[in-house]
Amino acid sequence: MNRRGLILSVLALGVAGFGGATWYAARPGPAAEAKTVAPELADAMIRSYSPILGLADAPVTIVEFFDPACEACRAFHPIVKDIMAQHGDAVRVVIRYTAFHGEASEEAIRVLEAARMQGVYEPVLEAVLRDQPRWASHGAPEPGLILQIAATAGLDAEAARTQMLAPDVVAILNQDRADVETVGVRQTPTFFVNGKSLDPFGEAELRRLVAAEVAAVQS
Repeated sequence: MNRRGLILSVLALGVAGFGGATWYAARPGPAAEAKTVAPELADAMIRSYSPILGLADAPVTIVEFFDPACEACRAFHPIVKDIMAQHGDAVRVVIRYTAFHGEASEEAIRVLEAARMQGVYEPVLEAVLRDQPRWASHGAPEPGLILQIAATAGLDAEAARTQMLAPDVVAILNQDRADVETVGVRQTPTFFVNGKSLDPFGEAELRRLVAAEVAAVQS
């Protein structure tokens, strides 16, 4: 291959990688079939401590197995917010942590839990996802970088350093890790809507299932 051909090939690979997460969010495919989760898995789907976006008593629950270091989770986040905005108080999102990217994922989860203790969970979540390419692109994040990013969204970084090591945070990490195994989650994001899963799933399938569940509870 000549030099010009090599350069063009590298550029093509770069563009393909950049668009991968977006394609995953909206990829075409066969019609998805909703499958109800086995009753014995109900306890592993939602824990009393799980972060909730939206009204706590909303009739339709999206459970998202979520990794803050995952590019596809970042791509889906505005989609999930749009679904919530579309259906108002009828929909809530329950976050389950899925630390598939090792050290970077765990540190980000600890920062998010410190943010929850301080009452700034959602703005910190937005900041962490917005700047994900800065801290998650090379595996092990630069020491203190995620805290710096979270501080721009209102986190008290000094207090967070202690809160991140709290026994309750360790317990959440351990329980969510066990529940990921119990439910059989193998990729992020993975969504369940009122105890129903989609396989395969994409943006269109998720929107359709949520809309159907909202229509069912409002009929």
